[in-house]
Amino acid sequence: MLGILASVVLLTLVIVPLLGLLALGQGVQNAADAAALAAADTASGAAAGFPCAAAEEAAVLNGAAVSACLVDGLIATITVQRGYLGLSLSARARAGPPPILP
Repeated sequence: MLGILASVVLLTLVIVPLLGLLALGQGVQNAADAAALAAADTASGAAAGFPCAAAEEAAVLNGAAVSACLVDGLIATITVQRGYLGLSLSARARAGPPPILP
């Protein structure tokens, strides 16, 4: 009986952080998406301000920090990161107008 209880506790101590890591990974991607959209909106003139500053604000609101911001015309590519249990999770997103098809 004690062995079963110990196994359940050990399994819980392993599974819960891994599930948290998966959920946080999606949250980091969401932060990257929001930051890229904010930067692209600013680059296009739809919102006032500076694209990378808008990206940083959106990332912080989503619990992440911008580690790279590249704006090429109307296209913004943003990389964000966030720490979890000593690990650094990062995600990249790109936003801008759709490509023009020939």
